[in-house]
Amino acid sequence: GIPTARRIGMSWMILALIGSILVGFTGIGWFADQPAYAAQLSDDPEAVFILMTQVIFNPWMAGFLLAAILAAVMSTIDSQLLVSSSALTEDFYKVFLRKEATQKELVWVGRAAVLGIALLAVYIALDPKSRVLELVSYAWAGFGAAFGPLVLISLLWRKMTRNGALAGMLTGAVTVIVWEQNQGGIFDLYELLPGFVLASVAIVVVSLLDKGPGVEVESQFDYVDHEVKKQIKGHP
Repeated sequence: GIPTARRIGMSWMILALIGSILVGFTGIGWFADQPAYAAQLSDDPEAVFILMTQVIFNPWMAGFLLAAILAAVMSTIDSQLLVSSSALTEDFYKVFLRKEATQKELVWVGRAAVLGIALLAVYIALDPKSRVLELVSYAWAGFGAAFGPLVLISLLWRKMTRNGALAGMLTGAVTVIVWEQNQGGIFDLYELLPGFVLASVAIVVVSLLDKGPGVEVESQFDYVDHEVKKQIKGHP
């Protein structure tokens, strides 16, 4: 059931994170007395696992470990390419540009989107100063600031409106971009925090100034409250 799946998922995640931390600490100690590797890691610290596999293990075992890295990368890349292509095709192209588009046309648009996103990824990867961790951190900051407050407030506050949700998404995304471009200023914070706070404020303020969420939303909250109270009291 769900509790068992939750325990397995969280246990595996904890073990994976502990392993990642141990790899970092082991790499620091292992390469501390090896100037050549230390200099290489100072330029690209994310390569510590790859270097450790080449130095510590037999070449055959190192080959299997490097293949595992490539397998993990490929499994993530293909999923992200398909998701991005579907989003651009179904949620943007068909909705805003050509509502009457045929399935054949959408297939070709999806293929073009996959090619375009792949070329953009290659262009970003060509920058020697770019870091995977920095890009992922930036992307999750934008995702969390734009949609995090929206999801939480929509579940907990019945007065949130459509315009409030749009204001929150725009405020969170713009805040992350502006904060990242002006990093190192007075407040040296991870851009997710100010984006999350300002997006929450925008949702509340715009929703209060709006005309209300509508009868359907209110009735849905009333229904959920009623069901929760029934469960607490022990009714079937």
